[in-house]
Amino acid sequence: MAHAYTVPGDISKAGDGKSLLEHIVADVKALLAAKNCGPILIRLSWHDAGVFSNGSLKGGCPNAVMRFTDSGEGTFEANAGLTDVAIGLLKPIADKYVTAGVISNADLWALAANVAIEFMGGPHVVTRFGRPDAKDSGESVESQVGRLPDGDKGVSHLREVFAPKGFDDRDIVALSGGHTVGGCKQQRSGFDGLWTEAPLVFDNSYFTDLLEKTYRPETVEATGCPQHRSDKGTIMLISDLALLEDAAFKSVVEEYAADQSRFFADFVSAWTRLQENGVGDLLRDELAPPT
Repeated sequence: MAHAYTVPGDISKAGDGKSLLEHIVADVKALLAAKNCGPILIRLSWHDAGVFSNGSLKGGCPNAVMRFTDSGEGTFEANAGLTDVAIGLLKPIADKYVTAGVISNADLWALAANVAIEFMGGPHVVTRFGRPDAKDSGESVESQVGRLPDGDKGVSHLREVFAPKGFDDRDIVALSGGHTVGGCKQQRSGFDGLWTEAPLVFDNSYFTDLLEKTYRPETVEATGCPQHRSDKGTIMLISDLALLEDAAFKSVVEEYAADQSRFFADFVSAWTRLQENGVGDLLRDELAPPT
């Protein structure tokens, strides 16, 4: 049975031959150009999908449940800044397309992140569609603990969190490379600083920085959170430097520092699986309006 939706008025009148998907992508690109918000849109998709687990903890999927802030994922400390800033940035686009029944919020969040990655110089990521939106906060997972990684923990913690999502050591390093953009704000995460000197450029500088810069331990005065800072002012968290402490992780770091194309290829593979965990059977290539 075909899905019913309403074509937004300005698009129906445009007559430019663009598909609805092309219009959504264009609107996301305009937002990125105006607000330089690529990193937080990536984080929104990552935290929406990243709660999935198939180990001792079960369930979780990208369902845009952070829209609800009465309880559940919308109240998780790890999601500070997402429920107001990130979702707020996307609100005009959601009002235009989600309200019309063209796309779900969950699909929009995934698409916006993928557009942001490429907009900032990263690889093209194919988005598949069909993620259903949560109807209320009751569709949240029970806690962020054990599902989302902590920046102040090391090697064993990374494997404990990522392995139940289906990720191996190479995947963990590739996904960590998302820290090549953006940074930390102490009022959100407790940490403070940018990971690289070009926080709006998606490249392999995260890995070259890990190998080439010297980082000294410090504590964020306002929050007490431990981190490390370079002479250039950029930071790495304990979970970042853990990639140098383990031989299996470090060999992949060295590979990505030397070959950006290899990093991009592996990142796309791991990132796509992250975005599709728990909903893969529902997805299809064409734009899938919500049911």
